[in-house]
Amino acid sequence: MPLDRYDRLILDALQKDGALTNAQLSERVHLSASQCSRRRAALESAGVIEGYRARLNAGKLGLGIRVVVRVNLRTHAKTADMDFSAWIERQPEVQAAFSVSGDADYVLHVRASDLESFSNFLHERLLLRPDIAQVRSDFVLKTLKDSDALDLSNLG
Repeated sequence: MPLDRYDRLILDALQKDGALTNAQLSERVHLSASQCSRRRAALESAGVIEGYRARLNAGKLGLGIRVVVRVNLRTHAKTADMDFSAWIERQPEVQAAFSVSGDADYVLHVRASDLESFSNFLHERLLLRPDIAQVRSDFVLKTLKDSDALDLSNLG
């Protein structure tokens, strides 16, 4: 979908605050509220905007432990990948999961309330899977940047 300057401004504003009304959005991008509404609807229909959500503070909600977990499977058969993917979808601690190249098959971003709850996830669920060959966990000590906002400056 080709994006013009106003589309990029709308997307940028909505990345910063997805709760903006069309009237508020129109003030920020200098278009009428009706044009903002039409453009927003077009961006949603095209799948450029996938949805809206509140960004929650995990630490303030008691989920202060963040772990990057690298997983290797015993086999690389398609069924093993599908089974592991389906299992990951059902794990509430796993915020994000990626199939990657390099020394791991998967990288998981995991949130937990404390070391014990992460240990329970690791030892009572993940490591009990027969398809797991190796797991390496790295605890996040300090977050330098945590954003899912996209750089829109070179689009168009």
